[in-house]
This record gives sequence, structure tokens and C-alpha cells, in this order.
Amino acid sequence: MKRILITGAAGFLGSHLCDRFIAEGYHVIAMDNLITGDLKNIEHLFRHENFEYYHHDVTKFVHVPDKLDYILHFASPASPIDYLKIPIQTLKVGALGTHNLLGLAKEKNARILIASTSEVYGDPLVHPQTEEYYGNVNTIGPRGVYDEAKRFQESITMAYHRFHGLETRIVRIFNTYGPRMRLNDGRVIPAFMGQALRGEDLTVFGDGSQTRSFCYVDDQVEGIYRLLLSDYELPVNIGNPHEITIRDFAEEIIKLTGTDQKIVYKPLPKDDPMQRQPDITKAREILGWEPKVGREEGMKKTFDYFKTLSREDLERKEHRDFSQRNRR
Repeated sequence: MKRILITGAAGFLGSHLCDRFIAEGYHVIAMDNLITGDLKNIEHLFRHENFEYYHHDVTKFVHVPDKLDYILHFASPASPIDYLKIPIQTLKVGALGTHNLLGLAKEKNARILIASTSEVYGDPLVHPQTEEYYGNVNTIGPRGVYDEAKRFQESITMAYHRFHGLETRIVRIFNTYGPRMRLNDGRVIPAFMGQALRGEDLTVFGDGSQTRSFCYVDDQVEGIYRLLLSDYELPVNIGNPHEITIRDFAEEIIKLTGTDQKIVYKPLPKDDPMQRQPDITKAREILGWEPKVGREEGMKKTFDYFKTLSREDLERKEHRDFSQRNRR
């Protein structure tokens, strides 16, 4: 039986990856320090004989007994609310955490896949974004802690690949959505749906002309799975190329939820990207992958999930208790 370590396993995307690899017959070792993750996302797996969980911060030394065949490194704050509150921890998990896991992969002779992001492109001057584009990133801006953590993550991963011959894979993830997203984490979809369910007006930053491309979680997981098992070591974009303006997307949410909220406009945050659309030519040619779930279908599934949340969840604003230990 193949053994795989998944970091950030209690997060939105990490928990879906745990489900997928359990379904594929792997022994899954889940690791998370629960700074932004939630055990509720993986508690259904605790009874499974091929699943185990370690509460651990990967910025500290990582030890896993016995053999490992694969590592998926998905530990990182991923929403603006999180990485703006804990900027140093965000940088540390991208740098120290990645270094620790690359070292573990080298020790175990395991293949490792690193979760990068479309944020490495910054506010792009090339559209759509291909993997060859180097990006337009403000290294000292407030978003730089996340953008640069991911860019360093890619650099050190390729250094281990070239210097040590380590089997590495890099996925550049574009906006992904689906069940288990945190309702109030600051990202577009949960923010809009939370406001709609609470009967609030929908907040659009800027004039709403900025674009995003949304990929349903099942499609994202399929792309990651194929990339891990492929022979391609350079970064690959995994995302849905169907682009939409934030203003038009807010109108879609109002229609989907059957509410009559208005759209209110607020100033655009510093360095917020104006365009985001993946070129997925490599994913199509190398992995035989492209998204299957349309936005209408995916949004309905996501909205149905959010409707099951408690009133307390709907009303709760995102005030996470980040201890001083995790701020250092």
C-alpha cells in the first residue's frame, strides 16, 4: 500500500485531497497545526484504518515513521484575512516548512508535490497567465508575504530537484471553491454567499471590473492527482480558464441565492490583481486534464453546503485566535 503525507490536511483543499487518496487506496498521513484548518473537515476519516492524523507545525522538524511514497505540501494560510493577520507565520511555512518537507522527501526517497498559487503572477501584465510568465509582484506590499512565500517555495523546490535529484512537482492553483470553505475567510465566493445568507448587501471592491476564474474543488483535486503521478517537474497551472468580472459574479450570486441584495462598492485593496485567468495548455497536453464542472453546477453545490451551516456559523465574523507563538 502506498503511503502519502498531506500537510494542511484539515484545510479546505487538503481535506478533499485526503478523501481522494483514501478512495484511491492509499494510506494517508494527515498533518495540520489547525491555525486555519478545522478538524471537522477530516473527522469523518478518523475511523478509517488507513488514515492517521498528526497535530504538528511543519515549520518545526518533521518526522514520520516508516516509509513514505509521496508528500503533498498544502500547509499555508491561503486567504487574505489569514495571511494579513499572521504574515510571519505565512512566510515561515513557505520557507522553513517547505525546507523541512523537502528534507523529509529526500530522506524517504519520496516524490513531493508543492502547492503554489496563481499569486506568484501578482497583478499580471500578461493575460492569460502562462507558466513561463515571471509575474508582477510587489515584494514589500501587504500581499507580498503570501506571494513571496510561494515564489520562494518554488525556487527551493527546483533547487532540491536539480541539486539532489529529488522527484518534485509544482502545482499553481487558481481560485478554487466548493464545500468546506470557511464562510468568512475573506475570499470572494464565501464572502458573497455569507452576505447573501445573512441578508446583507454584497461588497465589491473597486468598480468590480477585475476578473477571476473559478475552479470547482473536484476538478482541482483531479488535476493535482494527475500531476503528482506524472513525469513533469516544472510548474503547471491548474484552474478553470472561464473568466468573469467580480461585478457580474456578484449578480450571479444574487440570482443563485434568490435574494434581492444590492451591490455596494468599497476601495480596492492594495496590489489586488485586476486579472486572473490561467492558460491551461500544459495541463491539457501533459496531464490530459481540463475542468469538467461548470460554474452554475459548482456554485449550486457550494451554496447548498453553506445553507447547511448553523446560524452561529453564518453570523460569526472571522476572529481567529492566533497565539503569540504563531506570530513569531
